[in-house]
Amino acid sequence: MPTLPRDSIAVLTAFAPLFTRRTFAHAQTLLVGTLLTHGKRTVTAALRAVGLSQKKHFQNYHRVLNELRRSKLRGIRTIAAVSRRRKVAA
Repeated sequence: MPTLPRDSIAVLTAFAPLFTRRTFAHAQTLLVGTLLTHGKRTVTAALRAVGLSQKKHFQNYHRVLNELRRSKLRGIRTIAAVSRRRKVAA
């Protein structure tokens, strides 16, 4: 499966506290799949793009979005903090 560049992983780790360890691994997989997907950006399309369309228990990947919905405010704060750090570094 494709992996992300180190700079991207550094940004993503800021979001790790929003997820459980297992769900965060699924979130990273979905991100890579979404970046590789052409057309509609669905969970199924993202899994297909990284070669996991036949994976058993694919519903676990849908749970990533549910888990993120429960912590919207923390997610927004994390995005703001990451963007501030990126502006300062630039």
